[in-house]
Amino acid sequence: MTDRDPLLVERGKTHGDFANNAAISQGLKRIIHAPTALRNFSDVQSEALDMIALKLSRILSGQADFKDHWDDIAGYAKLASEACSK
Repeated sequence: MTDRDPLLVERGKTHGDFANNAAISQGLKRIIHAPTALRNFSDVQSEALDMIALKLSRILSGQADFKDHWDDIAGYAKLASEACSK
């Protein structure tokens, strides 16, 4: 048996199990991009929403008190806000 990559072990501590994280993230993205949403997001809005979904999945499957997750959500929301025309 080979040892697991130390980077993956370290990320698992803050981000949680990758399979759980992926399931949560993909579920959120399916909701965000569902045809019934009837939204035409800009590329910036769409990417910000995808990244926010990823960060939420890390909070839900990993450490909720890992400050970087919350700061990243705020950052992606700010980038989307800056790209708004109004």
